[in-house]
Amino acid sequence: MGAPVRLGTGTIPKDAIVELVTARGIADLLDVVKVRHVSGDISLIGLKTYASGREKFQGESLDWAWADEECPIDIYTELLTRTNVGNGPVWMTFTPLLGVSEVVRRFLHERSPDRQVVTMTIDDVAHYAEDEKQRIIASYPEHEKEARVKGIPVLGSGRIFPIVEERIAIEHRDIPPHWPRIGGMDFGWDHPFAAVELAWDRDTDTVYITKAYRLKEATPVIHAAALRAWGKDMRWAWPRDGRRETLEGAGIALAEQYKEQGLNMLHEHAQFEDGSVSVEAGLIKMLTMMQAGRFKVFKHLNDWWEEFRLYHRKDGKVVKEGDDLMAATRYAILMLRFASTRAAYDKFRRPIEYPKVKYV
Repeated sequence: MGAPVRLGTGTIPKDAIVELVTARGIADLLDVVKVRHVSGDISLIGLKTYASGREKFQGESLDWAWADEECPIDIYTELLTRTNVGNGPVWMTFTPLLGVSEVVRRFLHERSPDRQVVTMTIDDVAHYAEDEKQRIIASYPEHEKEARVKGIPVLGSGRIFPIVEERIAIEHRDIPPHWPRIGGMDFGWDHPFAAVELAWDRDTDTVYITKAYRLKEATPVIHAAALRAWGKDMRWAWPRDGRRETLEGAGIALAEQYKEQGLNMLHEHAQFEDGSVSVEAGLIKMLTMMQAGRFKVFKHLNDWWEEFRLYHRKDGKVVKEGDDLMAATRYAILMLRFASTRAAYDKFRRPIEYPKVKYV
């Protein structure tokens, strides 16, 4: 609307404003705005505060709703209800300073073709010079920086990998053929099946996440077809539930189903050398490698980064939602000792050549 003394200098031009209705007893606080529509009819804009509660949002149907700053989940669902008749959109614009709230979880973990997330980072703000960006970033408290600069929900002490992305993110690069590789996979149906490729620079003991795959509600045939393209020499680490049978597999263990589809599954499920499978120990191992600069991830692996940013604890326990690629990565790390090169695979697979005997 523009400032109170300059109405009509905002988004809505002054000649389109038909009437302004202020909230009872509060000067300059607008309640209803009547705007002349291009069709000749009058559009009504109603303004409400979250403090007034969900009940104040009940009533007539709406063509469109816009929640500025994050609203409570009950108000969000009420806005959805108000726009159901005309199938109108509901917009929400906010910095996720409340962490992985119910609203944030709905958008980031419960994917739907009817919901879309658009993230704007400080790098998308073209009118800031680079030195201005750095000054702005430096002005925020450390625990708010990623939320305000990149739109990553504040996770505070609950974040499992409290690492600045720039420390582990790298541009795509060619992987030398003498670096051993290993794949890690996490089985899933309702939640996605996930897989990663890990390359290992043994000279510096640094691992690189070079590929990521995530898809739900698909069979081993579909997943294996996609993963075979990563190389027939790739050995695959898999979780303990790979020994479990599925109805779709007619009583055949999950790991065996993928082996039948041409994947080189390791002979045992992912575990430390002593046979333990502690999740916490695996996460600590990954975090230690990140902190030491021995863990790198290609920047373009968007699905992997999405999970990394939201991977957190609640009440001290790891939240087992949206962690499929994180789990696949952990399995690959646990079984890194079985990583192999293509040359080693070819040597192992080469037919035995028997000495030729000349008969006289």
